[in-house]
Amino acid sequence: MVDQTLLVYNTMTRKKERFEPLHAPNVGMYVCGPTVYGDAHLGHARPAITFDILFRYLQHLGYKVRYVRNITDVGHLEHDADEGEDKIAKKARLEQLEPMEIAQYYTRRFNSAMEKLNVLPPSIEPHATGHIIEQQELVQQILDNGYAYESNGSIYFDIEKYNKDYKYGILSGRTLENIKDASRDTLAGVGEKKNQADFALWKKAQPEHIMRWPSPWSDGFPGWHCECTAMGRKYLGEEFDIHGGGMDLIFPHHECEIAQAQASMGHQAVKYWMHNNMITINGQKMGKSYNNFITLDQFFKGEHELLTKAFSPMTIRFFILSAHYRGTVDFSSEALEAAEKGFARLMTGLKDLKRIQTAKGSTPEMAKFVAELPQQLYDAMNDDLMTPIVISTLFEACHQVNLLVDRKMKISADDLQKLSDTMHLFTEEILGLTNATGGASSEKDKALDKVMQMVLEMRAKAKAEKDWTTSDKIRDELQEAGIIVKDTPDGAIWEM
Repeated sequence: MVDQTLLVYNTMTRKKERFEPLHAPNVGMYVCGPTVYGDAHLGHARPAITFDILFRYLQHLGYKVRYVRNITDVGHLEHDADEGEDKIAKKARLEQLEPMEIAQYYTRRFNSAMEKLNVLPPSIEPHATGHIIEQQELVQQILDNGYAYESNGSIYFDIEKYNKDYKYGILSGRTLENIKDASRDTLAGVGEKKNQADFALWKKAQPEHIMRWPSPWSDGFPGWHCECTAMGRKYLGEEFDIHGGGMDLIFPHHECEIAQAQASMGHQAVKYWMHNNMITINGQKMGKSYNNFITLDQFFKGEHELLTKAFSPMTIRFFILSAHYRGTVDFSSEALEAAEKGFARLMTGLKDLKRIQTAKGSTPEMAKFVAELPQQLYDAMNDDLMTPIVISTLFEACHQVNLLVDRKMKISADDLQKLSDTMHLFTEEILGLTNATGGASSEKDKALDKVMQMVLEMRAKAKAEKDWTTSDKIRDELQEAGIIVKDTPDGAIWEM
């Protein structure tokens, strides 16, 4: 019986904690989703894959998980959470489209990219625009409790009043004085607020603002922070287990969510706060001004000057999982090429399981390895989702498979079944890595396998006729094309 005690790092307490759901076996998990005004990029891929792993693993452990990931289609402003132009409305104006056309188009493209990355869809995918009433109710509750005020048709959260009763900054570690000092520079001249650090719960829409809704205070739109508090409460209840997102959301977004929940309900909503780290490209922050802004679609097609070739969705997924979710990740073509080889090695190991011939008993070293493998993998996953160690352990399993294929070790039928089940479970079900990407890619894989079997039969015939020149020529030219041929007692096999 393997130990399946899961530890997760809680950003709030800054330590690993034993995962104990509020209402086991039910688990509520909320993860901040994309603002849909452009194509998905690597910054979207990392949290999606990180919390997909958590979603998969919790389900594997037997929990019933309600996973909510929102779509931000209103209220996320161009410059900061309170000022500037709505990002979706700005895109709609530039392209002369309705904002909902923009949101719908990029939502479909985001979900398509996630499907290619083998990211499971969430249980619920609520849109901010579909929950305006819930957000208005949240704002009214905060007003009623005395932690917000109206100013010229807009509603602002009173941070100073809140900080007297509770403590603002408990997630990020910032003090109110730090926040005030920073806001004097960044928001100078905003005259509607009592305190420049106060944030908007509801904004009165200017005449040119496209997206607006009627409210008791003005025709306007909700502040960006409101949607997650309102929708998390609606679908997961007043208290739920996990709230996730990127580290860039810790402040101000998640800090404001905590304040809104406390101010409206009198208590916090979330037990475990989890955050993935950021990504860089060739050591630089990703941004259009650096000319290193690469969308997932560009990665899949190889259509960017920083890319030497196209990279498959599974290569991207493998690369992200090769680093711990709380560690930094630096993307480069060289690093992705290394990940491509690593992914191919893992897939070859799974494929070669079918080539192993069983014996009456296992070699003692092999029997020990098979018996200990599941616990090693569970230990890594239970240690705050340590996917790099899972992958390293699976690579060691691939090495053992090579020894078995080459008949340097023996394995019984029962042990081979255990080895195969364990490797497939952790590679495909838990890490979500698979060659079966569906559609055209899957058909191409089948076609390539058929062609390679034909080529290997031609080489085997040349060897049987002692035509070593032709046999070696086939092997060498395949190697130049990136395909390695290995001769085994059961015949030749190939791998990328």
